[in-house]
Amino acid sequence: MNYTLFLESNQAKVSLEVWMQRYQAGEGDALESLVKEVSPRLKAIFRGGSPDSDIEELVQETWFQVHRSRHTWRPGEMLLPWVYSIARHIRSQSYRKRTRRAEVELDEKISIPTPELSYGFEQLLSELPESQREVLILMKVEGRSLEEVAAATGSSVGSVKQKVHRAYEKLRRILGGNE
Repeated sequence: MNYTLFLESNQAKVSLEVWMQRYQAGEGDALESLVKEVSPRLKAIFRGGSPDSDIEELVQETWFQVHRSRHTWRPGEMLLPWVYSIARHIRSQSYRKRTRRAEVELDEKISIPTPELSYGFEQLLSELPESQREVLILMKVEGRSLEEVAAATGSSVGSVKQKVHRAYEKLRRILGGNE
């Protein structure tokens, strides 16, 4: 599909690819024409997975990246797939930033326990044998994998699984679960 722009000034149809070639050659009005034509399409792409408050910023970031990468577009190629590829990359970067920020905010909330909860948790852990307490803390509090815990404690993966299972069973009994 060949996308074209209609110019009122000279009544000629110009393709997006021609505008990009002109932009690469340094014509200032070429970028303005490209932005005017392609930005609504970019907004539609970002509207599908980004907060409305971020859409304009993502479109601007895409145009900034188009400007920085304009030398990589080759005449003869279709322009929209090239621009959409940049937009998808910007969208995925934005998503990763948003999810990382949410994880950090959640971690901050979790890491500030109330004194009663902190005392209760420490009290429960003190009821466990040292080896069970160690593997439970490494896996469930610090988030390490079975392999990492096994290496840190000098145990086998099977031994770590067994210690965690026994720790769970003991905590269930302490908390009044099934014995």
